[in-house]
This record gives sequence, structure tokens and C-alpha cells, in this order.
Amino acid sequence: MARLTETRSREAGTAGLARAQALAGRLPPLVIEALRVADTVAAGGHGRRRAGPGDSFWQFRPYERGDLPQAIDWRTSARSDQVFVREREWMAAASLYLWRDGSPSMQWRGDRSRQGKLERAELLLLGLAALALRGEERVGLLGLDRFPRHGRAALPRLYEGLASLPASGLPPEGPLPKRAELVLLGDFFAPLGQVAASLRPLAAQAGGGLLVQVYDPAEAALPFQGRVRFEGLENEGRWLAPRVETLRADYAERFRQHQEGLAALCHDLGWRFLALPSDRPAAAALASLYAGLAPAAEAPR
Repeated sequence: MARLTETRSREAGTAGLARAQALAGRLPPLVIEALRVADTVAAGGHGRRRAGPGDSFWQFRPYERGDLPQAIDWRTSARSDQVFVREREWMAAASLYLWRDGSPSMQWRGDRSRQGKLERAELLLLGLAALALRGEERVGLLGLDRFPRHGRAALPRLYEGLASLPASGLPPEGPLPKRAELVLLGDFFAPLGQVAASLRPLAAQAGGGLLVQVYDPAEAALPFQGRVRFEGLENEGRWLAPRVETLRADYAERFRQHQEGLAALCHDLGWRFLALPSDRPAAAALASLYAGLAPAAEAPR
């Protein structure tokens, strides 16, 4: 009997592995990589602090696949053609909205051996979503999802939604659920006034925010030599530098000032700012990003 039980257990494990491999075969490579990076971060014990659950009523919303039957409000549903769920305040507090810059400047990289900024931003976005979904949080894409998603099917759907986000360098206005947290990833090289104008309406709605500047190391160091022609990726025109190395010190100072301006803006909004070069190991970058979701007043310095 013991041998039969052991055989059945082994067969069940083999069947489970086969199903997992078949599922992985259907997932896009970027989603698989995001899950791998998320596993590394989770194994390292990284986490974030957030308020515990409560039971105050917040809103009714349409039923989604994965919702518990106990959450359905039958009285409200009976008055409509839709099935509605009674969502409580802790669910709103635990909703996370994500956005990444899809503008042409995100396609640039200083070395072909490095991951591009857009791919790195999407990898971090999906890795963060995977960690949040494991923590039973709800995750949505800013400007696309009216209601945040949850459950095992959410991550592939978030990946599919990335293709529908506008190719804009600044985030859309919203709207956002009450007390939702925001994470925005991009290079944010637009003038500080434009960045501020796009963030203030979001800050007025969100319960908190994290601005993540994803940049290529060459954009910070200007490591070029000699005569270099620069060509803008977003219709900025062309410019020829006869001896680019003579500009390096002034350029580095301007880059530093811009980052300090972004950090100061986030401080004024009660948000946090994080700068991540695209050559940093993905797991380390995701760990910093996940830990950075702690409220600004409580976050470790």
C-alpha cells in the first residue's frame, strides 16, 4: 500500500511538472523572466510594509473571474443585468496601479549587450506585479484598467495590456480607485515643469506614489570621445559635438541636477523617487523597487 501511494504521488508530481512546463511554454518570455526575477526577490525575504486589512465598505464593482462567491452582493446584482461584488476598503488600499513610459527615447541603449530601457521597465513592472499578486493585492495598468486585476490569470493579462498603453513619455491622468498606490517607470527626461504638471493630478487621487527613473549608464556618464553627432529620437533634431569629452563635466552636472529635481518633486508630492540604471542586475533592481513601495514617511533611509 505504501509503495502504491508513493507511486501515485510520484505520478502526480510528474503530471504537475508537465502541466507547469506546458503553461510556461504558453507564457511570453518576458513574463517567464519576470516570474524568475520575482522568485529571486521573494526568496531573499524582501517585502514591503502596508496597512492591515479593515472591513469598511468602499464600493460595488462588477464581478471578475476569481472573486469569491461570498463577495457577491445579491441585492445590488438583482437590480441590474450585471453581477456586483461588495468591495471593502482594504482592497482599495491594497490596489496597485503601474505605468511605463513607451516613448521612442525608451528604445535607446548605449551598448547592444545591455537590456534596453523599455524592456527593463517592462520586466520590473511585471516582476513587481507578480510580487504584489502573490501578496493578494490587486494590480492594474494606469490609463487602461478601470478595475485592478487579481489572481493567477492577472499577470499574462497585464503583459498583454502593455501593448495597448499609449507611446507617451508622461503618464495619463487616471482616474484611480480610492487610496490606490502608483508606480511609474520611465526615463523622465522631459523638462521638470512638464513632469510636475503630469504628476500633480495623479498625486491628488493616489494614496501614494513611486517614481522610478530607468536610464542607460551612458546617459549618465556621456562616455563618448571625439566628434559625435547626436540625433533626437522624438523630433528634437540633430546636433554635432566637435569634441564631446569637453562637455562631460557640465553634462554630468546637468544630469545630477535633473535627478535632484525629480527627487524634490516627489518629496513635495509625498512620493518616493528611485533611480535605476539599466545595467543593474534585474533581481537587485526589483528588490529596491519592491522595498521602495513603503510609505515615504516610513521608508528606510
